Amino acid sequence: MQFIQLFILITAVKSFTFGIAFGFIAMAFLLLCSAVFSGSEIAFFSLSPAQLNEIKSMNNKAGKTIIRLLEKPKRLLATILIANNFVNIAIVIISTFIMLQLFDFTGNPVSGFVIQVVLVTFLILLIGEIMPKIYTTHNAVKFALFIAQPMVFLIKAFYPFSSLLIRSTSVIDKRISRKGRNLSINELSNALEITTGKDTPEDDRKILKGIVKFSNIDVKEIMKSRVDVTAVDIETDFSQLIKIIQESGYSRIPVYKENFDNIAGVLYIKDILPYLDQKSDFRWQKLIRFPFFVPESKKINDLLEEFREKKIHLAVVVDEYGGTSGILTLEDIMEEIVGEINDEFDTEDIVYSKFDENNYVFEGKTLLNDFYKIINLDPNFFDPVKGDSDTLAGLILELEGKIPEKNDCIVYRNFVFTIEAADKRSIKRIKVAIHGKPEKKPDEEV
Repeated sequence: MQFIQLFILITAVKSFTFGIAFGFIAMAFLLLCSAVFSGSEIAFFSLSPAQLNEIKSMNNKAGKTIIRLLEKPKRLLATILIANNFVNIAIVIISTFIMLQLFDFTGNPVSGFVIQVVLVTFLILLIGEIMPKIYTTHNAVKFALFIAQPMVFLIKAFYPFSSLLIRSTSVIDKRISRKGRNLSINELSNALEITTGKDTPEDDRKILKGIVKFSNIDVKEIMKSRVDVTAVDIETDFSQLIKIIQESGYSRIPVYKENFDNIAGVLYIKDILPYLDQKSDFRWQKLIRFPFFVPESKKINDLLEEFREKKIHLAVVVDEYGGTSGILTLEDIMEEIVGEINDEFDTEDIVYSKFDENNYVFEGKTLLNDFYKIINLDPNFFDPVKGDSDTLAGLILELEGKIPEKNDCIVYRNFVFTIEAADKRSIKRIKVAIHGKPEKKPDEEV
């Protein structure tokens, strides 16, 4: 009888010892998992644009997986948070089991609770949060590549839970967005007028205004129209090409086949320099570079980013039918912020004459964007009537509905446009008279 009791006691001690050992092993594994999940959050969401470009250039499976995961950031973040919380809850449960097996807190349960909370919290913070986040902050790309494939598995495993979390947070997002208020460009401009004092230099104020309105400008509004673009036929002989280059003074010239709607490429003048001593039959066509096409509706802030990424300075603007509308250069975009940029090769184009503060003469091809700047007018002033026009002549056509004749007058609010020169095809020159301040329309705020 005593032998049986001793055997039962030994068996119980072995199982007890094995349970504690297994608990420690499981807790160590879960702390490691917590560290990996915490590090994943930092690794994926702290990647800079330069690091993302580095990952894209790797062109491997892990890199493609990272880009694919970041395309759905809410799903990725929800999966990481859910997995990390599952692991942390498991750590708390196992640590409670181990503490109860090793110590008897029956007499003082409060002390047991405090000791357990402090110990487990310390372990989770140190091993599961602080250490992995410090490491991944300095090794984000390396850690993201390591965890990319396991994260795909976790997303599938926790998909129902993450879907529930995303749907619940989307309700909150919608409520917050309804309460939020988007500032218009005009409101930002008015705020700028209020916050800039008398001591603010005029040039600085213009630059700030340019920055505010920068993202609201289409390519079509500031491009150089096709009628003003210097371009060469791809069949032009080398000697004639050199003459065109010398006369134009441009560093880049579009090259077309048959007509300007069929742009074959762009010739960089620096590529010609080593061949200046060549004869007229020199095949300069092999030097042209591929053209970069953009639609008229593209915003210039997006185009500026593409210029930076592709390391190019000129874009060919095309309309909805694929025809060439004009060209736009990096200099044109920068001038929208800093104002006119002139170098030693530029000749000042006089597109208007100013008689006094209220009387001007403009060329018909003057861009509305430039017209607004010259007379210091709100860029939205003619929005109700300008339609798709981008030039002053186009605005007159929208107002009149036809090509007016010389000396015709067109009135819009406090503006009087007098046609000084026109033919059957276009408006050449326009006199602009401004009579006082524009009257308020009934639908405008007072």
